[in-house]
Amino acid sequence: MNTQLASLLESYEQRIIGQSINLKLLLSSILAGGHVLLEGVPGTGKTQMVKTLASLLGGTFTRIQFTPDLLPSDITGSTIYNMKDSTFQTLKGPIFTNILLADEINRTPAKTQAALLEAMEEKQVTIQGETYQLSDVFFVVATQNPIEFEGTYPLPEAQQDRFLFKLHIDFPSFDEEKSVLKHVLEDSFGANQVGQVLDIETFLAIKKEIEQVTISDSVLDYLMQLVRKTRESDSIRFGASTRAGISIGKAGKAWAYLSGRDYVTPDDIKMVAKPGLRHRIQLSPHIELEGATVDQIIEELVGAIPVPR
Repeated sequence: MNTQLASLLESYEQRIIGQSINLKLLLSSILAGGHVLLEGVPGTGKTQMVKTLASLLGGTFTRIQFTPDLLPSDITGSTIYNMKDSTFQTLKGPIFTNILLADEINRTPAKTQAALLEAMEEKQVTIQGETYQLSDVFFVVATQNPIEFEGTYPLPEAQQDRFLFKLHIDFPSFDEEKSVLKHVLEDSFGANQVGQVLDIETFLAIKKEIEQVTISDSVLDYLMQLVRKTRESDSIRFGASTRAGISIGKAGKAWAYLSGRDYVTPDDIKMVAKPGLRHRIQLSPHIELEGATVDQIIEELVGAIPVPR
């Protein structure tokens, strides 16, 4: 693994305590060119997690607070008429950045949520019929509170499928939470602001290295069996798409690289399968009535597939 990337991951884990696996998954996603949906109750550090990563990467960072009255043009931009010059001018919105934090994305209606679709999939934005390209490094991290909270709108399936991972942010352990309180109350972090570790050019070079990580036919077959099992299981109403298989494969390569290898193993696929699938499949009604969760069903599917040697 690149030494600068190793330094970034180490600094990241020192600043965000108690979320080691999620931090590595978040970094794997951006290295794989994907986007991440963070779900957790308020106050668990979701926003801080993204702001810290943006500072370490050194790219431009924008935060949009999603609210019920937010309009699509508030995200993408708009065209105004300049009376002085008698011309129309395009005002680009906050989406023109490297890292976009869509804070509490499920507090805005579906029409505004959908404004991100084209940008996330094609890295371009259309404003009044004109298409504008986004940066080569464009990464969306959307946070949301659980949908049973009052005043929230569930994300449409088409929107969820654009995210590579859905990560659950839970409360840290007793000792980890105590460490967080100690650092914040004593202002130990304030004395040492988050500094840039990578630049955009280095980041793009690392992404090219990850593209060279190999995935054997046997591991690819293993991945395909997992994706296709989600379509055949009686426990699942709607299975994973082809995009899901591509995303998990890319994430597996990034995870392998972060683990110091230039090849993907079945364990890499297992590690990224749950966050890569949990938002892409829907359980059958009878399974939901029995109280089973998506994560439990994914674990059962993974356990039922023979691991290649």
